[in-house]
Amino acid sequence: MDADVVVVGAGLAGLVATAELVDAGRSVVLVDQESTDFLGGQAWWSFGGLFLVDTPEQRRMGIKDSVDLAWGDWQGSAGFDRLDGASPQDYWGRRWARAYVEWSAGEKRSWLRSRGVSFFPVVGWAERGDGTATGHGNSVPRFHVTWGTGPGVVAPFERAIWEGVANQRSHCEVGTG
Repeated sequence: MDADVVVVGAGLAGLVATAELVDAGRSVVLVDQESTDFLGGQAWWSFGGLFLVDTPEQRRMGIKDSVDLAWGDWQGSAGFDRLDGASPQDYWGRRWARAYVEWSAGEKRSWLRSRGVSFFPVVGWAERGDGTATGHGNSVPRFHVTWGTGPGVVAPFERAIWEGVANQRSHCEVGTG
C-alpha cells in the first residue's frame, strides 16, 4: 500500500483525523484491529456528550458560562500540581488544556455543526462539581448531547471517509490491522 498518511485506530480521533485528511485531498490508510462494523470505537457506544462553553443552548437555559469559568473548573479538576511556573512538567498539559477550553468556547461548536453534528437543546451536567470554580468538576452544565448520541457524533466523520473513497478524492482504505 502507498499512502500520504497512515492513521492507526478507527476510534473517534482516528476518524476525525482521517476525515480531515480526506477533505485535504490526501490519500489515507486507516488501520484498526476491528472490522469496519466498529468504526468510531467507544464513541459509537457513548451517550454523545461533548464539552462546550458559553453556547446558545446554555444561554437559552439561563446558564452563565465563560472561558474564565470553564478554565477555573478545568484547573480544579486537572490536578496540575506544579503551579509555580518554575517546573516544566505541567507546561504542555496546561497549554493544551487552555487552548481546548478556548476552542470549546469558540469554533468547536460551529466546526462540529459544519460537519453535520447537531445538539439536543438541553445541556446536561456531567462531572458536576461542588458549585464553585475552584473545586473538582464543572460549576455549570456543559455536557452537550448530540442528536443520535454516540452514533450521531461518529456518523459525519465516517460519512466523510466513505464519500472520499466513493468520489476518489482520496485513496482511503479502511481495513483491519
